[in-house]
Amino acid sequence: MSLRIAFTASDWDVAQEARDRLKARYGDAPEETADVIVALGGDGFMLGTLHRTSHLSAPVYGMNRGTVGFLMNAYSEDDLPARIAAAEETVINPLAMRAEAADGTVQEALAINEVSILRAGPQAAKLRITVDGKLRMEELVCDGALVATPAGSTAYNYSAHGPILPIGCDVLALTAIAPFRPRRWRGALLPKTATVRFDVLDHEKRPVMADADSRAAHDVVRVDVRSEPAIAHRLLFDPGHGLEERLIQEQFV
Repeated sequence: MSLRIAFTASDWDVAQEARDRLKARYGDAPEETADVIVALGGDGFMLGTLHRTSHLSAPVYGMNRGTVGFLMNAYSEDDLPARIAAAEETVINPLAMRAEAADGTVQEALAINEVSILRAGPQAAKLRITVDGKLRMEELVCDGALVATPAGSTAYNYSAHGPILPIGCDVLALTAIAPFRPRRWRGALLPKTATVRFDVLDHEKRPVMADADSRAAHDVVRVDVRSEPAIAHRLLFDPGHGLEERLIQEQFV
């Protein structure tokens, strides 16, 4: 039986044109019945595709038609079924964010890379950090803080001087963004099972927003972040070019 491939592409012309050529060559199955979903675009589009198709059983094989392409494979139109058949699978669990706003409304979202707590005004944020119900930091004065998965540890987390995490480790990175007090506090490594709570201090004077893979919650007063093991995203990578190898490469650039 031939491989049933569903193609999806970002709005960029180069991605749309690639999709048209690949559909003409390999056909295009509905995502609901496909054996694999091929995503054409950049990392942002891949994240969106993973979120959108999380209820489906088909894994996602990305080909880079964007900029960085950390989550993507190299683009080629030749021998695609053979490449997919030989690909190695990586399974990642997202983070679950629960953000409570000052007006009492609650917003929930999932994040494959990170959940960020960010100042939303000219003054630094003041955050209280609790881990698994135990107070760990009474006050962190900063531009923000984030909790990152191993898959997202080379993204915003790495730019904020957080650690790169091996893809198979059961660890989350808690990283400060431009910390002022305590000075130069870099954060902590936490078990994957941990629940991190951020309480926003003096929120009226120092407003804060929360962001889960570009899903924003504004004027938050409390944010809870935890790993969501019930959801598993399946990504396919060409042999020797998987996430584990890319995470190692990033540390030797």
